[in-house]
Amino acid sequence: MAKTPGALLGPVPFADVEADSGLVSSVPEHLPEEHADADLVSALPSAPRPNKGLLNLRFYEGIWLPEYFVPAAVALHRRFEPRRDDVIVASFPKCGTTWVNALTFATMARHAYPAAGAGHPLLRLNPHQCIPFLEGLFRSPRGEAKLEALPSPRLMNTHMPLAMVPRAAAPGGGGCKVVYVCREPKDMVVSRWHFHRRLHPELAFADVFESVCSGTVGYGPVWDHILGYWSASTARPDSVLFLRYEELLRDPAEHVRKLARFVGLPFSGIEEDSGVVHDIVKLCSFGHLKNLEANKTGHLNPALPIPRDALFRKGVAGDWVNHMTPDMARRLDEIVADKLHAAGLTFHE
Repeated sequence: MAKTPGALLGPVPFADVEADSGLVSSVPEHLPEEHADADLVSALPSAPRPNKGLLNLRFYEGIWLPEYFVPAAVALHRRFEPRRDDVIVASFPKCGTTWVNALTFATMARHAYPAAGAGHPLLRLNPHQCIPFLEGLFRSPRGEAKLEALPSPRLMNTHMPLAMVPRAAAPGGGGCKVVYVCREPKDMVVSRWHFHRRLHPELAFADVFESVCSGTVGYGPVWDHILGYWSASTARPDSVLFLRYEELLRDPAEHVRKLARFVGLPFSGIEEDSGVVHDIVKLCSFGHLKNLEANKTGHLNPALPIPRDALFRKGVAGDWVNHMTPDMARRLDEIVADKLHAAGLTFHE
């Protein structure tokens, strides 16, 4: 499905594409080679698992990956071919993904779905239903076929480090655009703990904290994840937009404008005057999304059956002070500073 010449209406809600059962019905639902290889996962190093609430992890290509996503990650690494007008929202888990997914979708799709309209997809769908999750799609041939069937420009989401989607922001052009959001690591730890406690209430905060500090955390180490996208954003700012969650909180409207310019859809003077930016910010605000029925019921996916409302806890910065001792905070700050200082990246002004 290609876009109509001259018509740039932005991405379509992925849940609506999935509902079209005839779209990929001819694709055989067999396991791809990565999933059929029984030794692929078992041959990889595994991480210690001090608490059953922590994910089983395997070490692949320098990354600790959730065990159930390893074959999909390998398939994604090998076969994902971006289109020039693709946009990928990337993040380390629990760093503002849901919000940036919503903002990006609303910004790119605003001509087809005005943010102030009563029929906007974000009023009936969770942001993760509007944007396909790359790791999830590459778990089956039909998932890959659904991605291929999406009209351009496609909007996608991933938690994978940039090295696992090497052609996404390829040097020298030929890739697509990547929007990356990072978050103060201490707040990320707290958010991650609360998120996984929805399935495992007994999960100790100290265990999550230690897994992050040691680097043996899903999609980690976190500093390598951040550095990959940060380095690409400084080398290729036209290809990778690096956002900070805390700055988004302080001035969401200005960051929506920056996002629109980056994806090649800047707001016109008429749009500015008519309040389109304000409408997008309001539609995607934490309080508004949290209270929608689509975000209060249902689960994320079968692999991680956490209620959708777990995505909307507080949406603030600085909550780490309510969970970490000063020594814990100091320790994580020192680890992160040591890993990131050479790149000129800090989390403190």
